[in-house]
Amino acid sequence: MDTGKSALGMDGNLAAALGYPIGIIAIISLVMEKENRFVKFHAWQAVLYYVAAIIVFIVLMIVLTILTVLLAMARLGELSALLWLLYMIVFLAFFAGLIFAAFKSYGGAEFKLPIIGNMAEKFANK
Repeated sequence: MDTGKSALGMDGNLAAALGYPIGIIAIISLVMEKENRFVKFHAWQAVLYYVAAIIVFIVLMIVLTILTVLLAMARLGELSALLWLLYMIVFLAFFAGLIFAAFKSYGGAEFKLPIIGNMAEKFANK
């Protein structure tokens, strides 16, 4: 797929790929990009991925904190380490998703992440 040039002056696939690990590039692309739909789609998808991750991490942090306190009160504090291991696994999955998305977009693929991919497509088509 020909990804063209981006408004940032780089190849579209490079701009799209860099938007995932370096979120500020995705935000700049959203502001500047008027022509290249491929870059706009991946910029929207990257921003929505970050927003979803922030929400998940906040909710998970609240739940894990409450569970840790409850486990400590029940004298089962050792189990709280397993809960925080779960938090780290979710973080690693988020990071792996960023790397995967960057590689796919650099290869010129307009793939959709579950749920947010359809949202990104709607926003990119506006």
